[in-house]
Amino acid sequence: MDTVSYKTAHLNSAEVKKEWVVLDATDATLGRFSSYVARLIMGKHKASYSPHVDGGDYVIVINASKLRLTGKKWDDKEYLTHSGYPGGQRKTTPRQLSKRLGAKMIIEWAVRGMLPKNRLGRRLFTNLFVYDGSEHPHQAQQPKKIDFKQN
Repeated sequence: MDTVSYKTAHLNSAEVKKEWVVLDATDATLGRFSSYVARLIMGKHKASYSPHVDGGDYVIVINASKLRLTGKKWDDKEYLTHSGYPGGQRKTTPRQLSKRLGAKMIIEWAVRGMLPKNRLGRRLFTNLFVYDGSEHPHQAQQPKKIDFKQN
């Protein structure tokens, strides 16, 4: 019997080739931009994607303060946190959050919510670097600039 056998090849962490990527968040919509960043971090854009391995790229996001939210989301969207004590629930809006902690927190929270909720997701989140301005300290890694608008 002449049959062809196809095997699915899964990578392990030693075989993964990771790259450094720079994305500009200027005039990008939060949800679409964050989902694209999460895809890059998880490695879903690669043919060698394995869901159980950190196979994505290191992503540097610049100009986070120039991010765009549509409609009245700057004031109407709410982020909920809880201190763990009775009555410890707190609400904040993206405008308050960007004043208090910087606009980079809005992108970080959005991307973190799109990553897996397990050990791998926490490990993947360390591959994200967000900066409010256009400068970043990762020039030595020679990151490749990707135009988000083209994709």
